[in-house]
Amino acid sequence: MLPVPLYQLQCGTNSYDWGKIGADSAAARFAAATEQSGFKIESHKPYAELWMGTHPSNPSKDVATGRTLLELVTENQALLSKPVAERYGQKLPFLFKVLSIQKALSIQAHPDKRLAERLHKEDPRNYPDDNHKPEMTIAVTPFDGFCGFRPLDQIASFLTHVPELRSLVGEEEADKFIKAVSSTADSTDPDVVSKNKAALKSLFAALMTSEDSRIKEFATSLLLVRLDSQFPQDIGLFCALFLNYITLSPGEAIFLQANDPHAYLSGDIIECMAASDNVVRAGFTPKFKDVKNLVEMLTYSYAPIEAQKMKPVPWEKGDGNGTSILYDPPIEEFAVVKTELPAGGKEMFKPVEGPSVVIVTEGSGSISVGSKKETLVKGLVFFVGATAELRIETGDEGVVAFRAFCELN
Repeated sequence: MLPVPLYQLQCGTNSYDWGKIGADSAAARFAAATEQSGFKIESHKPYAELWMGTHPSNPSKDVATGRTLLELVTENQALLSKPVAERYGQKLPFLFKVLSIQKALSIQAHPDKRLAERLHKEDPRNYPDDNHKPEMTIAVTPFDGFCGFRPLDQIASFLTHVPELRSLVGEEEADKFIKAVSSTADSTDPDVVSKNKAALKSLFAALMTSEDSRIKEFATSLLLVRLDSQFPQDIGLFCALFLNYITLSPGEAIFLQANDPHAYLSGDIIECMAASDNVVRAGFTPKFKDVKNLVEMLTYSYAPIEAQKMKPVPWEKGDGNGTSILYDPPIEEFAVVKTELPAGGKEMFKPVEGPSVVIVTEGSGSISVGSKKETLVKGLVFFVGATAELRIETGDEGVVAFRAFCELN
């Protein structure tokens, strides 16, 4: 007889310099909630990430047996569903994370599948797998960051009014860009958009390959002063004039395609992505910088920031007195549901035809599949197998939970 497909998970943290310190980090507090893990928060240590999934860099484990989640789903493919197992090689197709950000992450992008395969083959040390990495970010606390290229007229305005930026990219390159987009920045004609992207690529390449000695000349705005205190005289400072600056309130979300530039600056977020750890970096980092590949790989799409915010919709699989909304990006590897239940609440969820991972970010209660019932408290993480009918109940306080899943159409 197969076990009930509900497993409490022990999930690992990553300590990076940009993480929040000690118990200020939601990633650390959530990890410590799983008492069986023995995890203790060190008060002066930065905790950046909590990983939930089967990725070999930091695999989650079944609390009851200590076996990895990858072992469990490999042995019992029904936990994934046959279509998911056949499509994604007998492992979770997504990686679910909590990020707790105290200072800027690198200016970065994630490769598409074709580029990931080449980078991994050429440089496996810096590109540890061959998968692409589209990702979605949902704010848990107020968040800010850079996301995608600004509208072209905004970049042209900076080139006109910020002489230090003109000097950095070169007068000729600046004038060429301004002339190229002066009357076409808002055009939707495919040929014009293609030319505008080429102009943006040329300008961005000039910025990213500028001389180090020139960078320190400019750090004037409040945002740039803040970033300069974290990464003095870094080329990433100037990317602030090329990339959209975004703020998210709790519950708001953005989706980043492969080859989209971005950098997270502060906040606690839920992040879901294809199961990869590939990052091409070019600023705000002491790690390996790969400017050449970053400049070449970007799509150079440009749009107002509102165009990149997601619009969640009600999720129809819940039945009860809770509220569930679906964040459904235009890829098949994952989607995320946020469920809120009031005190004394109960919600039944129809089966999902694929695997799920659930994390509780607020409140307490219980989670059940069939006859198996587990206690829910803030920070606990559970794996739910495909086709399981899930039930969440609350007592004296409500619950907020996020559920990542894959369901192939």
